[in-house]
Amino acid sequence: MKTLEAILWSIALPGFAQVLNRKIVKGIILIGLEFLINVQSNLNEVIIFSFYGQIEKAIANANFQWLMFYPCLYFFAMWDAYRDAGGNEKPYAFLPFVFSAYFVTVGTIYSSTFSLFEVLLGPLWLPMLSVLPGMLVGFLLQMLLRKRSSIKYQ
Repeated sequence: MKTLEAILWSIALPGFAQVLNRKIVKGIILIGLEFLINVQSNLNEVIIFSFYGQIEKAIANANFQWLMFYPCLYFFAMWDAYRDAGGNEKPYAFLPFVFSAYFVTVGTIYSSTFSLFEVLLGPLWLPMLSVLPGMLVGFLLQMLLRKRSSIKYQ
């Protein structure tokens, strides 16, 4: 499986790419954890209310104690699938995934109170927007560390 394919299947559902990479037990565990966290956090209701613009209802229905587990599971499953598909060849390849998980978790924490241009984004849109700075920081740090490593070892 190619790395892009692995990431796209993981975006669809954490654990799918692991199953396709023939890591059946790991895939089933990740799918089970995704299902558990999804149900316990009321994530599907959060998604539906958010798409209808009913952010206050999305916030009220979100179980943040469970929802905060989702970003780490989601990005770990993506990273694991990427790595199993051969994406771990370059140093620090994990950093964009790790920092995305960090930033999305922080976005989840602040999602019930943080407004952007006086618009409350809620527990779906703010965490999703938090992926961008997370990836940016991860890629920048990756670039700096790779550059530092190449200078150090030449």
